[in-house]
Amino acid sequence: MTYCVALLLDEGLVFASDTRTNAGVDQVAIFPKMNIFEVPGERVITLLTAGNLAITQAVVNRLREAIKAEDGAHLNNVSSMFEAAQLVGDVMREVFERDAEHLKNHNTDFNASILLGGQIQGEKPRLFNIYAAGNFIESCRETPYFQIGETKYGKPIIDRVVKYNSDMMDAVKCVLISFDSTIRSNISVAAPIDLMLYRVDSLNANCRQRIEEKDPYYATIRQGWSEGLKSVFSGLPSPDWC
Repeated sequence: MTYCVALLLDEGLVFASDTRTNAGVDQVAIFPKMNIFEVPGERVITLLTAGNLAITQAVVNRLREAIKAEDGAHLNNVSSMFEAAQLVGDVMREVFERDAEHLKNHNTDFNASILLGGQIQGEKPRLFNIYAAGNFIESCRETPYFQIGETKYGKPIIDRVVKYNSDMMDAVKCVLISFDSTIRSNISVAAPIDLMLYRVDSLNANCRQRIEEKDPYYATIRQGWSEGLKSVFSGLPSPDWC
């Protein structure tokens, strides 16, 4: 399992993903789940992946090979983020056609999902959630974020705090707290956390951070959040039912 979050804000985009991959309690490894496609000054496209690692790696590798082939549509030449989402969905379907039946024969589902966001020069930043079937939905002002993977533990804090016009650094703080909540409740999600901030019209992917378990800032907000929750809880009135 994994946990990935992408936010679409007035200031830009925030992407975050954990790096833990499990194939049983004694088979734990670290694999990046954030993939960035960049033409500096012209486009930045980021993919966050969750699900079967072999499937998502096959999709990303096909997308990168298409760029090397230098013919046909690829993420470095499509004219819009919508076309980028269509392209990723098409590649997801190609991998399904190749692998789904074989996976079924081994009692394994075709399980994969991808968050795709970024900006291509000439249009605003956009964010999409692409499903295993290759279809997708787009984020909007009323729904400014998507999650994939182990979503339930980190969702409540994001629901309460993040809005389209939220300050980007407040959103980052909220995202890290949502990761802390998820990591505390599910051993299949763990640091390091890969984080990327993209500001509108910057057209570069320079603001990246890998946050380790003992990162000083991460430790500070984890402790502050935990102590704050305990303090608020203690201040709530007790029931007087009997």
